[in-house]
Formats: sequence, C-alpha cells, structure tokens
Amino acid sequence: MNKNMERLFNGLVKENPTFVLMLGMCPTLAVTTSAINGLGMGLTTTAVLILSNIMIALLRNVIPDKVRIPAFIVIIASFVTLVELLLEGFIPTLYDALGIYIPLIVVNCIILGRAEAYASKNGVIPSAFDGIGMGLGFTVGLTSIGIVRELLGAGQIFGKTIMPSFYEPITIFILAPGAFFVLAGLTAAQNKVKLNNAKKNHTKAVLNDCSGGCASCSQACNESLQKPKESE
Repeated sequence: MNKNMERLFNGLVKENPTFVLMLGMCPTLAVTTSAINGLGMGLTTTAVLILSNIMIALLRNVIPDKVRIPAFIVIIASFVTLVELLLEGFIPTLYDALGIYIPLIVVNCIILGRAEAYASKNGVIPSAFDGIGMGLGFTVGLTSIGIVRELLGAGQIFGKTIMPSFYEPITIFILAPGAFFVLAGLTAAQNKVKLNNAKKNHTKAVLNDCSGGCASCSQACNESLQKPKESE
C-alpha cells in the first residue's frame, strides 16, 4: 500500500475521526438528526479539510513556527467562509439545517489537528489525500449515525419512509440523548469487528508458523491458539 492510499485507509478505518479518535463530537451529536444532515456536514467539513491541508502544506516553509496556530486558523476560517457562502447561495435548505455548526467548523479539532500533525510536515499530495481520508471517515461516521437515528426516530432514511405503517417511531433517537446511544452502539460494533479480525489474524499467523511441523510442536501451537480465548 503506497503512502497516499495508506492515508485514505487510515482516515476511513484505522484512524476514523468519529469512531476511533472521537474527534468533532459537537457536530457529530448535534446535526445527525437525519442522514442528509450528517452527509451534508461531513462533505462540508471534507471540503474545508482538503483545501486547508493543501494550502498549509504549500505554505509550511513560509509560516513562522511561533505563529503557526493563528495562521492555520486564519486559513481554515477563510475556506469555511467560502464554503458557507456557497451553501447559502446554492443549497439554502442544507445551510438552514446546519445553521451555526457551519461557522463552528473553524474550531473543529479534526481540521486543526490534521493541519498541525500532518499538513504542516508533509507535501501537498500526501496532505490532500490525508484530508480526503479523514474527511470521508468523518462523513461516513456522521452519515451512519444520521441513518440510524432517522430510521429509529422517524422511520425514514434520507426523507423516504422505510418502516411499515404500524411502526411507532422512537422519538428519543432524534433528540439529544439518542445521539449518544447511537454513537455508543456503532462504536461498540466497530470495536467488536476489530477484535474478531485481530483474533483471526492471530490464529492465521500461528498456523502459518506451525505449518508442516505441528507434529513436533503441537503443545506450543495449542497454547498459542488458546491465548485469544483466555483474553476474553
């Protein structure tokens, strides 16, 4: 896997900002009352993240170290203002739905964190892919939470009725507490999948080490294979 693809994979899976790093919780919990709101906020943040990463990578050797954080905030705020005006002009319904959380992208710790940790230390292309990966990971997280909340709380997905007519919506899921319940549930599900994959990879590694010689090292193989079970 080359460096650019690694940045995409890290943002989507390994270092997902929503389910792994737990960053940007304010918009994650506030705007995901529906799938379209989650998708809109995720894509808006992705656009700002990509543009700010590229600009900061271009200026990384020009910005003095002592004023790098204020400089990063000015760059991010400029792109947020640009995106906000575009949303207000071309997608007013989404602009109204997201409201105050669009300007708050300026202080989103995902964007400032990637500027400080990656874009200020790497070239333009890797920084762009880092922005794409982290942005898409954030978008997937917000959209997933929005889908579950909208489905359980309104019986719909992207505004289209999915549940049968006899289904009684669970209103709490489109209220503030519902965001915490769904986030916790999806995070737990992801951790369970990761744990199962880790166990499978461990078992495969042990079997590969013992291939062709298990007759002479059966005791060692059995002990190694039992380790994942004991850790449970």
